[in-house]
Amino acid sequence: MNIKPEEITSIIKNEIQKYEKNIKTVDSGTIVQIGDGVARVYGLDDCMQGELLIFPNNVYGMALNLEQDNVGCVLLGPEEGIKEGDIVERTGKIVEVPVGEALIGRVVNSLGIPIDGKGPVKNDGYRPIEVPAPSIIDRSSVNEPLQTGIKAIDSMIPIGKGQRELIIGDRQTGKTAIAIDTILNQKGKDVICIYVAIGQKQSTVAHIVNTFEEMGSLDYTIVVSSTASETAPLQYLAPYAGCSIGEYFMHQGKDVLIVYDDLSKHAVAYRTMSLLLKRAPGREAYPGDVFYIHSRLLERAAKLSEKNGGGSITALPIIETLAGDVTAYIPTNVISITDGQIFLESELFLAGQRPAVNAGISVSRVGGSAQIKAMKQVSGTLRLELAQYRELAAFAQFGSDLDKDTSNRLEKGKRIMEVLKQDQYSPMDIEKQVMIIYAVTHNFLSDIKVSDIKKFESEFFEYVDTHYREIGKEILAKKVLTDEITAQLDQAIVEFKKIFLQGA
Repeated sequence: MNIKPEEITSIIKNEIQKYEKNIKTVDSGTIVQIGDGVARVYGLDDCMQGELLIFPNNVYGMALNLEQDNVGCVLLGPEEGIKEGDIVERTGKIVEVPVGEALIGRVVNSLGIPIDGKGPVKNDGYRPIEVPAPSIIDRSSVNEPLQTGIKAIDSMIPIGKGQRELIIGDRQTGKTAIAIDTILNQKGKDVICIYVAIGQKQSTVAHIVNTFEEMGSLDYTIVVSSTASETAPLQYLAPYAGCSIGEYFMHQGKDVLIVYDDLSKHAVAYRTMSLLLKRAPGREAYPGDVFYIHSRLLERAAKLSEKNGGGSITALPIIETLAGDVTAYIPTNVISITDGQIFLESELFLAGQRPAVNAGISVSRVGGSAQIKAMKQVSGTLRLELAQYRELAAFAQFGSDLDKDTSNRLEKGKRIMEVLKQDQYSPMDIEKQVMIIYAVTHNFLSDIKVSDIKKFESEFFEYVDTHYREIGKEILAKKVLTDEITAQLDQAIVEFKKIFLQGA
């Protein structure tokens, strides 16, 4: 065998030229304990709060407890096949969600991954799920109405763009129904809606998505779903993910409406995680920072100043009470963070008053300044008259002989209650609301039977659409009831009443 030194030299030279010095350094740690979706990892010295970590089997986790000798993490996936002694790697990134126009009309999970079977989403980038709320200087005051299409709310508890309005009540009192009707009412109003389902049944979420599809509302709606079958960390992340998706649109100058359904289950998911991470429990076993998880979420809802694009996020958090107890821990916390609440009462609901809004306890702390003047004009006395009616109705149960003034007020109150009733999935345009509330507050319906009010209302709108179409257009254009519009409206009501009473 004849070995030529020059050949060997040329081969070695070739190899030296091709050699690349690629050293990849990865900050990693070792799992010292794992179970119940929680892992303790030793060795992640530079780990950040809320950082995304990679576990074996491509499962992601999130760092929550940064302790002296270990890091407490929650897993965002199944823990099967992950054991003590396995290596965990840092990503150097805080948990993020994909954002962009392509998400509209899709159903995604807490990490922004589509779960509707319509294929992958082409996103416009990523946003961290935890972002500081806009500062006071970056905001402007709430001055534009966000109509829900629900008479009882738009007249007495109005909501403005950038407001946080809590929907609170016992289970099965119509809380989700109000939120869904509000989303349906944004059709054609250039508002992007985000519905965040936390800890609900998959069948319930599927039913809501089907409703949006049937009503054509999925064209401007994103559904973020973390169902009851998913782990507590994913349920905890869902509202923050929904908020980050909404902020992408807000910073483009658009208006966004977010429904968090519901934050009671969100607090329970956080409590589960905290107890597993051995954090100290406080009142009702919730950790000490349970107020902060909701305040930092809801403070991100804002109306930005014109200088910052003028976009807005309006938040409608939902809270479930037990036996109407609004003084429990989580309800009082969220009431103190929000700009008002819509209180739904079981008694009213069972009595057939739907939506079951209790106008006495419900309040909107900024909506009045965002209400159109025409609605202010007709609904000014509404809350007072309802309060008087409820008080008199309680006394009237005991006494049979009532004076004329009392019986008149009771009759008017009954008609107001009847006018405020509304079917689900049928939001009403603001100009129609103004017309019917004007009719009832100005005693035009006093000679119509209470049982005929619903029929009167629907036929009256048909009559106005046919003979007095300009009334609605004028209310919308001027946003105020001028003497001219009022005269036309009086004439239309009187004319139609004659026809209606003859038919009856």
